[in-house]
Amino acid sequence: MSPFTYLVLALAVISSGIAAPAPVTPESTNLEKRITHTGRGTFFNVGLGACGKHNVNSDHIVAISSSIFGSGGNCEQFMEIKNTKNGKTAFGLVRDSCPGCGPGDIDMSPSLFQALGASLDEGVIKVSWHFKPKGFHP
Repeated sequence: MSPFTYLVLALAVISSGIAAPAPVTPESTNLEKRITHTGRGTFFNVGLGACGKHNVNSDHIVAISSSIFGSGGNCEQFMEIKNTKNGKTAFGLVRDSCPGCGPGDIDMSPSLFQALGASLDEGVIKVSWHFKPKGFHP
């Protein structure tokens, strides 16, 4: 073979390696399925939560139902919450469990409840919410 043929063959091998797409593996994808929950939103006076952190009422804290809370896998994870009556949204940080909540219900700090445009006198609002990806910060 001539030197020119070797050169063309070498360039073809190099360019095929550069142009080849990287294989997609489960480790290289970081997609999370978003599930939107709906339920009742209430408020409570926060303190030491089930995640082991002390909170104050001015923090935007959420307690999720015990069935979703489980062993605390969502601790320190943000949620996006929407008041379905007025459309206002806010972010809350999971720091507690709510034993009296149904699967889609959440209990919020007073400041988070009010950030959704609700009066504490209302006591209960209808909400929709979903978890944000772990590591998300508003």
